[in-house]
Amino acid sequence: MLHSLEPLPEPKRGFAISEFQLRLVKAQALMAELGLDVLLLTTEPDIRYFSGFMTQFWQSPTRPWYLLVPVDGEPVAVIPSIGAECMGRTWVKDIRTWSSPHPEDDGVSLLAATITEIAGFSPVIGMLMGRETHLRAPINDFEVLKEKLIGSRFEDASELVQGLRSVKSEAEIEKIGHAAKIASAAFDLVPEIIFEGMSEIEVFRAFKIACLSLGADEVSYLVGGAGRGGYGDIISPPSSRKLQDGDVLILDVGCIWDGYFCDFDRNFAVGPVDEKVQQAYDVTYAATEAGLAAAKPGNTCADLFEAMNEVMVPHAIISSGDVGRLGHGLGMQLTEFPSHTAWDETKLQEGMVLTLEPGFAFAEGKMMVHEENIVIRADGLQLLTKRASQKMPVIGKRPS
Repeated sequence: MLHSLEPLPEPKRGFAISEFQLRLVKAQALMAELGLDVLLLTTEPDIRYFSGFMTQFWQSPTRPWYLLVPVDGEPVAVIPSIGAECMGRTWVKDIRTWSSPHPEDDGVSLLAATITEIAGFSPVIGMLMGRETHLRAPINDFEVLKEKLIGSRFEDASELVQGLRSVKSEAEIEKIGHAAKIASAAFDLVPEIIFEGMSEIEVFRAFKIACLSLGADEVSYLVGGAGRGGYGDIISPPSSRKLQDGDVLILDVGCIWDGYFCDFDRNFAVGPVDEKVQQAYDVTYAATEAGLAAAKPGNTCADLFEAMNEVMVPHAIISSGDVGRLGHGLGMQLTEFPSHTAWDETKLQEGMVLTLEPGFAFAEGKMMVHEENIVIRADGLQLLTKRASQKMPVIGKRPS
């Protein structure tokens, strides 16, 4: 009998204003230490972090959006007029707009004037410039902005903002945890909704429907694939290839609930599990256990990497270090700072939400990947995902 596809009971949506006020206070203290007069934010997650502004209108690249966080005072939004009403429902009171798109001056003069008004002449402006950041505005407009702010200095504030965002509040953790519960429940349903003979396209569609039925707001990320005796690619869209006896299927999902992601995968055998496949599964399961044991405050991301990698290297035909990293931060984005690599010395702190994602090549063109979502706690960690089964689950034939 099919388990229930009714939505799971939901936590409270949104945040109290005090959540944003606390984020602002923390940011302003760090800005004062670094000598920054204002932060200039241009991307969806950074603007949402300080304002609460949430809309799918970011899918359109036509208009730029700006949020200014001064070292003193509250944030100021400089945005296209089409977003005024939506931004007006956030805690941001000072909202300045222009008609966009504009062929000659798409908000640049308004932005420059606002920066001068709230930060003075020749301010030090913090922007995100480092790894995993980008400028969501035309480069030409940014060059014009610099010309209008002659004497100003632009400094890299990536570490400041990424550091703040990497440590989650309990309200944020609850949202990520709920997304993970939804996806965990959907993975439990896989043997009941996915069968041998279904195409990868049908598999992906059925799994997305399950996630949405269980309460996900969106399933904006779903990758994976299947192959006989294992898979060699886990990032491609689904094909029309049908599941066959002897295949290994992986689904890697990022469900969104109230603006926050989960991100984890599960592996399934189609028909009886091949011994070599189960051995590879055992290795990544053991690597995950090693990562869970090392995930405690004071250790580093490099420590997590080494703990997981050490388990896998003896069994890999190619060093698992070649995958680049074995996990990452998680929150408003599917992947966030930091990364579990041999070189990332970021210290784990209580409240960080992370993925553990060990993976290695166990045969030519065949790999095995596991992933779990965790929270760093004072006494160790908390699993947000339902832990993967120690034995690979099996997908069978469709009941007649």
